[in-house]
Amino acid sequence: MPTSLFPRERGPEVLELNDIHAGYGRTLVLHGVTLPRSDTVVAVLGHNGAGKSTLLRVAIGLIKPRSGHVIFDGEDVTSLPPNKRVARGMAYVPQGQQSFSQLTTMENLQLVADGRRRGKALIDQQLARFPALEKFATRKAGLLSGGQRQQLAIARALITEPKMLILDEPTEGIQPTIVAEIEHTVMQLAHEGLSVLLVEQHIGFALEAADKYLVLASGFASSTGEGGASAAEGVRLAMAI
Repeated sequence: MPTSLFPRERGPEVLELNDIHAGYGRTLVLHGVTLPRSDTVVAVLGHNGAGKSTLLRVAIGLIKPRSGHVIFDGEDVTSLPPNKRVARGMAYVPQGQQSFSQLTTMENLQLVADGRRRGKALIDQQLARFPALEKFATRKAGLLSGGQRQQLAIARALITEPKMLILDEPTEGIQPTIVAEIEHTVMQLAHEGLSVLLVEQHIGFALEAADKYLVLASGFASSTGEGGASAAEGVRLAMAI
């Protein structure tokens, strides 16, 4: 296991989403949503269409909220575009195991590492974290399994040395053996000091990893609370409403 990459002391919450109203065109999807405050892992749960991915897009700047504020590391970044949020320490892994399919695994990593002072070391750290990527370093990303592409997407994000990792359904549609590896990785990252905002359908894993959780229902916050396995029954009840 690689050494800790995020040796910051726990302090103020890295990300705050306050009273967010947002949507697409004339359609309002999020209705006054506030993210629970935490500097470790916050899990966002809910059924399909509840507004989970929209909330993450607001966080990274792909959607500008109609009202409300996005505070990152003590700075109001509501009006900043995604590239400037990334420069300040956000990293976003959307749904779909995204990568450059015609490039090899190593070329995908190198694209992110190029120009970084510790580029080679950062790649080596992620290859140590995800041994399968080293095994298939010369294979085109489009020929990797779904789970391996997801590991590649996470590794690419981590090479940016983020303060916060934003993950949208990291275990969706991938084989069970790699699901377990990704679950372990998320919890290990939090242990190392990285803040994580996690959208996840697997309630058990999400709550085990999370310090705080938020349940969305039709764009409203229906429940929030402390994470942990003991919260599962309450979360399932909230999602059944």
